[in-house]
Amino acid sequence: MKIAIYPGTFDPVTYGHVDVAARAARLFDRVIICVAVNSSKAPIFSGPERVQLVKDAVKEISNIEVEEFDGLLVNYAKEKNAEVIVRGLRAVSDFEYEFQMALTNRKLCSDIDTVFLMPHEKYTYLNSSIVREIVRFGGDVSEFVPPHVRKALLKKIDLQDISRGGKRVGVRFKKS
Repeated sequence: MKIAIYPGTFDPVTYGHVDVAARAARLFDRVIICVAVNSSKAPIFSGPERVQLVKDAVKEISNIEVEEFDGLLVNYAKEKNAEVIVRGLRAVSDFEYEFQMALTNRKLCSDIDTVFLMPHEKYTYLNSSIVREIVRFGGDVSEFVPPHVRKALLKKIDLQDISRGGKRVGVRFKKS
């Protein structure tokens, strides 16, 4: 059985993430989406919230599981008997960082390969940071995230406006 790990913070999960996960699910017998607890980021959703949002986004794909993890990715992959780490590549700008990470992971564990998958071209510009920024400034993200994610994002908006010079320019996210 070929097991693949698809790691990320997924804050929030987007249609681009779902597309890459679905592509991976066609290539591998089992795909484990691992939602990273990353101390260098300040997510708007807690780990358990992100896990549930991802689970709901991929619930129609039978060979995908979703778990939260913290630690070194190659150790997690070995623990799960995974042979592959799946990473999404949207544009050339992603490549340098992803290439560096893949080589580092190979150095740490030569038994685990990294596979890069491109999302559908309609999602190549999309990432979680853009989605958060659009929501923060009152934009509609319904084309970028599943409906349950949009609803969760709107619940996270703090009613306190961000203003500059007396003019409303956005809203804050509530702390998780």
